[in-house]
Amino acid sequence: MAANLLSETWVNLDSFELRLLLEQRIGGPGQYDGRPKNPNKLYLPLAGPPCKIGLTFRDKKIDAIEPGPAFDAEEWRQVSEEIEKSILAGPMKVGREYSFSGFRVLGSWRGVESGVQILPPPVDAPRAPVEMAEHPFILEFPIKESSLSQVTNHRRRREHHNLTLLLNVLLAGRISHQLQRSEHFWTTELVNNKWSESKWVQKWFFAKLGNSIIDVLTPAADNQLEEVEPEEYYRMVGYDRQGLRVPSDLDQSICLYQKLSSTKRAQFERATFWIDIASRQWIISGSSSFTSLVSAVESLTDRGTTHHVRCEKCNEDRGHEAPSATERFRAFFDQYAPSDNQRSRRSKMYSLRSGIHHGSELMQLDQMRAFGWDPPYFNERELYNDLWSLTRVAMRNWLKRSSDT
Repeated sequence: MAANLLSETWVNLDSFELRLLLEQRIGGPGQYDGRPKNPNKLYLPLAGPPCKIGLTFRDKKIDAIEPGPAFDAEEWRQVSEEIEKSILAGPMKVGREYSFSGFRVLGSWRGVESGVQILPPPVDAPRAPVEMAEHPFILEFPIKESSLSQVTNHRRRREHHNLTLLLNVLLAGRISHQLQRSEHFWTTELVNNKWSESKWVQKWFFAKLGNSIIDVLTPAADNQLEEVEPEEYYRMVGYDRQGLRVPSDLDQSICLYQKLSSTKRAQFERATFWIDIASRQWIISGSSSFTSLVSAVESLTDRGTTHHVRCEKCNEDRGHEAPSATERFRAFFDQYAPSDNQRSRRSKMYSLRSGIHHGSELMQLDQMRAFGWDPPYFNERELYNDLWSLTRVAMRNWLKRSSDT
């Protein structure tokens, strides 16, 4: 059996970052050899005699690195040193990128403990002419620098993505970012109450950013974003032309996220992903948006086939079937967004989700049957609005209670 070059001390090594490093230092693009029988083995830079190393993947991670016919021990020693000194270690820097808010960003906010900063866009950046729009702002955040620029940039993009989706849960209004895969579509501009010529355009935003990696946070703007007590913030803040405001515990909430264990962080990031997708899907399909909200909840629920409890009748530990998906859904809200007499309503939420997911239901909106205040449509819309609000509340409470467990 060939030696595994993957060191046991690299347990916290990100496989994607390792793959970027190996592509640059060992070579690529990589090649399969007998893929039908061995679909999880990739050879660098090629298979056969030119192969220097073979990568074996398991559970979406690099599980083994084996020397190939052209393996160079000295080259691998240098790669190993770079992994230890630059991938696993490395100095802290500040990453920067544009995000978007449902409210205009008229000032800056800095999290003293989290190292995250919100900045208004530069004076020459494009601005939306209406209030209800995607308003650009610059998000700054701490990242670890690598000697390989591709790894550093990957960390910047990944952290920007994750923090933007986190802010989408923590802040009022929608917080979003540009997707990597942009789309083309028809657009027509309304000028002086007249429609202009239709044009086929690409959905994209561009503005001057400056350096995307800097040593320290940019100096704050003259104006500071207003901080509001959390209870009042989530109850009162809306579209009132006052621009973006933040809850006074925003820095603490971001720190709670940063301190999550890797397992819980992965859970929470899946949930924030589905919340973001629910927003993007709404204009296309209310049904799909509804099921995405339920997926956000299910990302945070505990799953299992059986659990052991002490039977009250016989006073013995016995295996019992795990709660049903509906029961887990209701129990999650009972724990993180409790409300009296809501059990049957939450059952209706999950029942609608199941019908949509399994192909037996569509919301009235998606069947062109949304008419005024008529109960068939309006009842579903209320159910959607309740689920949207409950999910955001429950996710914030889950974050507060899960950071130290």
